[in-house]
Amino acid sequence: MLENEQIEFSIIEHDPLFTVEDSKLLRGKIEGGHSKNLFLKDQKDNFFLITFLEDITADLKRLPDALNSKKLSFAKPEYLKDLMGIEPGSVSPFGLVNDTQKKISFYFDEAFLRFDIANFHPLVNTATVSIAPHSLIAFIEKFHKGVNMIKMSEFQK
Repeated sequence: MLENEQIEFSIIEHDPLFTVEDSKLLRGKIEGGHSKNLFLKDQKDNFFLITFLEDITADLKRLPDALNSKKLSFAKPEYLKDLMGIEPGSVSPFGLVNDTQKKISFYFDEAFLRFDIANFHPLVNTATVSIAPHSLIAFIEKFHKGVNMIKMSEFQK
């Protein structure tokens, strides 16, 4: 899809990465901002994907107000599979292209905009796609819906 849209990107294959710690140890020297992704659900069955820089530890108790929501929890793996067609450990903004009902609201950390390149899994955790943050935003807006910008540094523990 990225090639069809003439979006510049590169992809590197590697051993499976399940956590940020795995990523830091095994990814090699992939330049740019690296992501942490949270797939959340609230008590009204609203879904949220929040993508932010890997070194931030999010305070989930402070996030609901920013998302116009209440009581957030991690969404069950079944929702991840049903809505984005991916498995835990592979959560990525690219999964939004599979959310055909557009149930997921996407929040993207504005800190990525200071990088020329940002890095995400391409629906599997055995590769990393490197892409300009503005290109990712344009791609998501074309194939999913609007991208909400968030300043995750305000929501860290």
